[in-house]
Amino acid sequence: MIRSMTGFARCELQQEWGSLVWEVRALNHRYLEVNVRLPEELRGLEVAVREKVGKKLSRGKVECNLRYQRHPGALCEMRLNREQAGRVMQMYSEINQMLGDNSSMRTMDLLRWPGVVEESDTDLEPIKAQTLGLLDQALDELLQHREREGASLRDIVLSRCNTIRQIVTDIRGRLPDIRDQLNQRLRARISELDLQVDPARLEQELVIQLQKMDVDEELVRLDTHVREVSEVLSRGEPVGRRLDFLMQELNREANTLGSKSVALETTGAAVELKVLIEQMREQIQNIE
Repeated sequence: MIRSMTGFARCELQQEWGSLVWEVRALNHRYLEVNVRLPEELRGLEVAVREKVGKKLSRGKVECNLRYQRHPGALCEMRLNREQAGRVMQMYSEINQMLGDNSSMRTMDLLRWPGVVEESDTDLEPIKAQTLGLLDQALDELLQHREREGASLRDIVLSRCNTIRQIVTDIRGRLPDIRDQLNQRLRARISELDLQVDPARLEQELVIQLQKMDVDEELVRLDTHVREVSEVLSRGEPVGRRLDFLMQELNREANTLGSKSVALETTGAAVELKVLIEQMREQIQNIE
């Protein structure tokens, strides 16, 4: 399955203890580069997050951002520190005696006093497990996005390959006429000069010119590279680098075809080939 390197996924989880939100973004990149942003409470998950991303993605600049919000008091056990509360009440009573105040201390004032109510530390292990599970969902969603876009890219590249095949077929069909035209032009120029030319020498010169314009090898290579592109696109693995190399080879053959051109037909065909190859290369830059 061909995949694009760009994509976005967002997954959210709401629980009694709070909420988790993963946002995963992916952009084009030559290699796999993972940037992870985690809240301080879950900072220890960074290695596990990178491992999960590395198992599912092979290329792209990937940003993984996690938002963690805990409900006040959630997953915390509260305990009354009776000793501390007693000391506070004793101090309150002594101050009242000093001031001659008979008012009593309100319950909420006592509970707000530091140390009277103690909270146990939150158990983060269940939250960590749910965080990694939610990341799996986000990565799966990202892969689906990349596969849908990859299918579109595959269709675009295959369409350009079919056009290149047609151009190569047209050039191959025109070569006999181009050779005949070259022969006629060479003989016409010699006749205009009104010179006596050795027929054997004339044939030799014609052969030399035909060898210079021989593009059969380039056409064969263009056909071969296009077939290879189609075959690579059918593989179920990351193929972006392989396709990028094939674009370089196709462009090299198109350049050689243009340099050997002795007719407007082949020159125009070489230019059109370069345009098509560049269009494919731009699309392939986004394939994983």
